[in-house]
Amino acid sequence: MLKAKDIMTTECITLTPDTDVATAARTLIENKINGAPVIDNGQVVGVLCQADLVAQQKKVTLPSFFTLLDGVFPLSSHEELEREMKKISALTVGEAMTPAPIFISPETKMEDIATMMANEKLYTLPVLDDDKLVGVVGKEDVLKTLLQG
Repeated sequence: MLKAKDIMTTECITLTPDTDVATAARTLIENKINGAPVIDNGQVVGVLCQADLVAQQKKVTLPSFFTLLDGVFPLSSHEELEREMKKISALTVGEAMTPAPIFISPETKMEDIATMMANEKLYTLPVLDDDKLVGVVGKEDVLKTLLQG
């Protein structure tokens, strides 16, 4: 059974929280990758994916003033709206990234990786060994295993 260590990309392209989103988008496109780990002080603090950058282009429906006054707008929805607004107005990777990403270890089995990607809709998984980034498994890495039989 294949494991993360067998399919991961070990030469990782990383970003920092203070990188501007235009530079980050260019990095993802030029390197033909879906996403990249975000590193701050040697620690993985998030992942920035193309979907995070695409989210900046979407339209957000704001609640009416009366809905807010009536208190019909629940706190969880308010927090979600605030998160979406931050993503849309993001200027840096730190503002646009998905924080506290799901990590895998070099020993994570291929079937578990595929399940995480499908269930969580995460297509860039940092591989950590003793809290150190040692690789990344992307959806392309998983798809390549299909070609190998």
